[in-house]
Amino acid sequence: RYASPEMAFNFSDQKKFSTWRKLWLYLAQVQKELGLNITDEQLAEMEKNVENIDFAEAAAEEKKCRHDVMAHVKTFGTCCPLAMSIIHLGATSCYVGDNTDLIVIRDGLDILLPKVARCIDRLSRFADEHKGLPTLGYTHFQPAQLTTVGKRACLWLQDLVSDLAALERCRKSLRFRGVKGTTGTQASFLQLFEGSHDKVEKLDAGVTMKAGFERAYIITGQTYPRKVDLAIL
Repeated sequence: RYASPEMAFNFSDQKKFSTWRKLWLYLAQVQKELGLNITDEQLAEMEKNVENIDFAEAAAEEKKCRHDVMAHVKTFGTCCPLAMSIIHLGATSCYVGDNTDLIVIRDGLDILLPKVARCIDRLSRFADEHKGLPTLGYTHFQPAQLTTVGKRACLWLQDLVSDLAALERCRKSLRFRGVKGTTGTQASFLQLFEGSHDKVEKLDAGVTMKAGFERAYIITGQTYPRKVDLAIL
């Protein structure tokens, strides 16, 4: 409840599940480009309904099938009857789940980074303005020695600059999970493309670019590396 409106939306159900739908659309678009039997009408129907999410229907479907991803596949298919057969084609749950988490992390960092930079800028001006203003410093909650307000502010600045560098490092190193199968292999997509490794690699690269990432992890299991979460936390 203390988040900014843009950060709250970034972690909202609407953002999460519309991103799932965008990922299904990206997958189908690139699959069509690479020769699978997918029509422009199917893609247009999917694109038109990316934000048209019936959460009540999805919840009801999940109660029946006890699987969140399949519930949303069926819910998306309800408003996209032409495209139902090609939604989630060859994919595994973590294709939408984990890739969406990475998109949310990326977008959250993009919201946070300029705010930290602005805080550093404003605090540095405050420190410079008060660099000569004496104040009493304390150690162990006891009066100790004179310092200045500006110097004290620089202590906070030093931590913020370190935080900014860590956030920038996380943002720069962040990759997409990409188009991998249930255990991180690409066997299902290799089957779809009749053994063409080249097309599978192009599928992975194409979806990665559509999702706004420059690189995907070369190797994953079912999930992206959890060290990513550790670094963010």
